[in-house]
Amino acid sequence: MTYDIAIVPGDGIGPAVVDATLPVVDTAAAARGFDVETTRYDWGTERYLAEGTMMPEDGLDRLASHDAILLGAVGHPDVPDHVTLNGLLLPIRKGFDQSVCKRPSVLFEGVDSPLKGYEGGDIDILVFRENTEGEYADVGGREHLGFDNEVAIQSAVYTRRSTERVVRAAFEAATERSGHLTNVTKSNAQAHGMVFWDDVVTAVSEEYPDVEVERLLVDAASMDLVRRPDEFDVVVASNLFGDILTDVGAIVTGSMGLAASANVDPGRDHPSMFEPVHGSAFDITGEGVANPLATVLSASLMFEHLHEGAAAAALWDAVAAQLADPDAPRTPDLGGSATTEAVATDLRDRL
Repeated sequence: MTYDIAIVPGDGIGPAVVDATLPVVDTAAAARGFDVETTRYDWGTERYLAEGTMMPEDGLDRLASHDAILLGAVGHPDVPDHVTLNGLLLPIRKGFDQSVCKRPSVLFEGVDSPLKGYEGGDIDILVFRENTEGEYADVGGREHLGFDNEVAIQSAVYTRRSTERVVRAAFEAATERSGHLTNVTKSNAQAHGMVFWDDVVTAVSEEYPDVEVERLLVDAASMDLVRRPDEFDVVVASNLFGDILTDVGAIVTGSMGLAASANVDPGRDHPSMFEPVHGSAFDITGEGVANPLATVLSASLMFEHLHEGAAAAALWDAVAAQLADPDAPRTPDLGGSATTEAVATDLRDRL
């Protein structure tokens, strides 16, 4: 079996962490009897600065034939974020109906949380984020530009189809984990979209009577992720709220350098995309010390999606074993001084 994976390294540290991860991926695949072939697409801000677009007009058509997409990072300090995101990342998510975003936040053994009293294994959160609409829908505009009465309108969009898909995926995960799901909204202030979201959660919950549902407003959830992160298991939230909460989750579990994500098309009609959450991190670009583990963990989620469970577990377990080993190399974000390449080489040895 051979899987055809599209590689979009992107910006900043993206190429470094992707290049370090690919040999690790190949090692895990070969040990379990399958191959990975890759096609590299050097799309991103450098292309935008040279040609005016983040990717070519037929970019989605080129990606469509692949089994999955592994992306490094998007963003550049010289270009506004809304340009880079709407030029590459969001069109892929929306164009391929990747409406379910899965983001685990795990405190691994050997990793220090900035929160007092938490040790490896105490925090294990899986966030399901609606990924194609909500507050990130490109609906609205600006009028009367340059005048005193200039106005900007930004509308959030919630469809029953996408909301139900991510909510159902979260309930399915909760049944396989501890049976506890936290629904995060702001329905006290957003009486249309967020109340609609709550109604969908209530309707779907009737199909999962063994799952306990906790309901939190997003401000309370942000506080409680710091105050009692060990009490969370599965969380479901809208596009914006899920984005913010997973950054909090990454920090309370030790580092953005460990934050992985999967952008999944539940219908499997299009390729799904897997990427680290940490972004382009231009402050350390070119220094060779970016943490590749979030990308490796994203590749683990990719193998899981491709039904290669043994390879997925091997990658995840290799990362866990490395982090638990006090003599293993660590990048500066985890308190060490190792290079990106040293961490990746150690993982290959463990595999």
